[in-house]
This record gives sequence, C-alpha cells and structure tokens, in this order.
Amino acid sequence: MSETKNKSNLITPGYTLTFVLVTLLFFLWAFPNTLNDVLITQFKKSLQLSLSQTGLLPVALKCGYFVTSIPAGLFMQRKGYKFGLLIGLALFACGFFLFIPASLSQQFWFFLLAIFITTSGAAFLEIGANSFVVGLGDKSSAERRLNLAQSFNPIGGIAAAAAGTFFIFSGNEPSKDQIANWDPSLWGVDTYKDFLREENMRVIPTYITLGILVIIVGLLIWRAKFPALDAPKNSEKEEKGSFKALLQFPQWWGGVISQFFYLGAQLGTWSYLILYIQQNSLLAEKQAGIFLTVNMAIFMVGRFFSTWLMKYIKPVKLMGTYCLINICLVAVSILGSSWANAKFGIGLSDCILPVPFTDLQVPVGIYALIMSTFFMSLMYPTNFASGIKGLGPHAKLGASILVMSLIGGAVLSFLMGRIADTEWAGEAIAPAMIIPIISYCVICWYAFSGSKPRGPIYE
Repeated sequence: MSETKNKSNLITPGYTLTFVLVTLLFFLWAFPNTLNDVLITQFKKSLQLSLSQTGLLPVALKCGYFVTSIPAGLFMQRKGYKFGLLIGLALFACGFFLFIPASLSQQFWFFLLAIFITTSGAAFLEIGANSFVVGLGDKSSAERRLNLAQSFNPIGGIAAAAAGTFFIFSGNEPSKDQIANWDPSLWGVDTYKDFLREENMRVIPTYITLGILVIIVGLLIWRAKFPALDAPKNSEKEEKGSFKALLQFPQWWGGVISQFFYLGAQLGTWSYLILYIQQNSLLAEKQAGIFLTVNMAIFMVGRFFSTWLMKYIKPVKLMGTYCLINICLVAVSILGSSWANAKFGIGLSDCILPVPFTDLQVPVGIYALIMSTFFMSLMYPTNFASGIKGLGPHAKLGASILVMSLIGGAVLSFLMGRIADTEWAGEAIAPAMIIPIISYCVICWYAFSGSKPRGPIYE
C-alpha cells in the first residue's frame, strides 16, 4: 500500500472550500462575544449601570446559547448541518440589526434582547460548525482539525476588539465633578443626557456592518456543497441520539462540567479585563481597549501554537499543563492588584513593567491576566472534541448540551460582578478573579482524569 493511502486526511478530500466557509463562521461568532466585553465598559458609562447590572450582559450572551442549544441540535439531527447553519445566520443577522432600535430607545432590556437573539443564532453556528469540523476528516486528527478551525475565532476577536475600541469607545469619560458642573463647550452637547444618548448611538454603525456581512456569508453557505455526513438518514434501523444513552459516556458529561467552568474562566476574565486594567493603572478606556485587542491577538497565537504542539503532545495533557500555568498567572493578577495592596499590603502592585513601543508602565498583574489568555486558547476546542469523541449517533445531541454548558460563562461572570459589588471587594474586580482559579482547577481534573474515553465507544 502506498504512503499516500496510509496517510490520514486532515480534511475530507473535495471539501476544502466548504471547510473554509464553515471556518469563516468561527471568525464571525467571535464578534458578539468580544464586543460584549466592550459593551460592559460602554454601557456602564452610557446607561449608568452598576457592576452587578453589567453582569447581566454575559447572562444574556450565554442564555441565548443555553435556551437554543437543544432545539438547534435536534433540528440539525433531522435536517442536517447546512440548514442549521443557515437558521443560525438568519438569527445572527436579526440580533445585530436589533441594536438599531435598542440604541434609539436607550433601554437596557432592549440591548439584552438583541444580544440574546444574536447568541441564539450563534448556538446553531457553534453546534453545527464544531460538530461538522470534527467529522470532516479522519477521527484521529479531530482535535487538530477543530483547533485549526477555532484558530480563526480569535482573529474575529481581534477585529471585534479593535472595532469596539476605535468605533464604539469615544474616549470621553467625564468625572463626577465634570458631570455635576457640565460644560457644553467641553463635550460638544448641551446636557449630560444628550451625551449619554450619543454614547448609546455609537454602537449602531458597527452592528449594521456586521448584519450585512452575515447576510453575505449566509448566501455563500447556501450555495456551498456539503458532504454526506451532513445528510439526515431515513433508515429505520438508525440509532437515534438520546440523553439517557449519553450518560453512559463519562468523557461526555465530564466535558460538559469542564466546559461550564472554562466559559466561566474565559468570559469572566475577558468581560472584566478593561475594568481590571482601569482599576489597576492610569489607562483610559481607549488605551485599555487596545490591551483587549492585544489580548485577542495573544489568544490567536496560542491557538495556532497549540495546534502545532498537539502533533507532539496529547491535547488533553497539554490542556492540563496550561491549566496549572493559568492558576499561577491569575493568582499573580489578584495579588498584584491595587485592591490586594490596599487590603493586605502585599506590595506586588508596585512591580511595574513597561508597555512596548510606549512610555507607559503597568503593574505585573495586568500582564499576568493577559498572558492567561494564551494558555486558555486550546481549552474550548479540546474540551469539545474530547467530549463528543466516540459518541457515534449521540454526537449532535451531545454537542448541543456541550454548547448549553456555555451558560457557565453567564453564571460565573455574574457571580464575579456580585463579588466585586460587595463591601469587602469595594467594586474591585481583582478578588472576583478567584472564580477563574477555581474553574482552572476543574478543567485540570478533566484534562488528567475525566477525559479518558469510557462507555460503549463508537469507532
């Protein structure tokens, strides 16, 4: 037998273009997720929200996934991946366009509704795209293939962070004294109420552009050729996926738990990154927003580097090692905060490092928190691929519930906001970072123990 025949295919021959189009979806759904990190800071100012109220933005973001995931999985189990992706893109576009009336109304609940509908569409996209990519090639290379596709997700995150920083953030941050003694010549509007209205309207151009882009991608997906693995089968003998059967696979329910905590760590870190930077440095919102953009670039580098490293190190072992590193990094971000210095007199916040290519200096805690993004980069796709490996006909339902576990991002991020709002924390984000540390401990367990395939494994 020739070497060519012995060599497994990373992507099923003849479907490279389809793989590219589906990979484009990984780029797209990064936008609402990353822009939410910008909206937390923007709406805290423009809608005058407390930290607990800003915690409702991640709740709306992940509730869309939670509510829609099982219906999306069942729909694709009957109709196939292609139709599911098209439904997801339609909901995606509707959610983006709803930001127009939400901005005009200046009602927080309207923004939450728009985010919920957007991520309901994202649930279809994530279940369909992740499962499709896992099946589009040799099973032995599933983790590598999914990490490759997921590597384009942070590219979308970089674009989203940059868009939010330069097009949504105005750079105008009036202090309490300036609000009390409002000077129209300084801010360009007559009243503070007019200022808040203008700040809310700044989201419209970005979201209109995204809605149009989603429609274009939907047309391309509609015209694309999808392989036979997408086609729903009508055989009466075909085994259907069931929740009861899924419980026989410990690597699956362990993956659900691990994914719940991973999204809590990821969303909690990113949602409050800008606020953490502002609380622990003299940087303004636009400068802090640039750090968010760099954060997403580091995430992208981590994805590509980890995909290469997986050729030599087993993915789950690499994930466990990364978790141990992140536990240390997030601990440094807590101990290196102004809050820890004021509360315990640790002094680590006095350890400052220069910002490359600038005259700025920031505490080491900011660098530690951003570097944790590099090591979280492989966790989502590795959790996902490990969780659905060997599920056979139960894969789509299993994938649906894995995506539902993204509700962990909502629950744990909201909990972080509540911790920050306590009298003990004094509105400081640093003590709330204990939640990501706990999360990495759970993921570490899954990596080294819970991810081992057991049960009636399908080859």
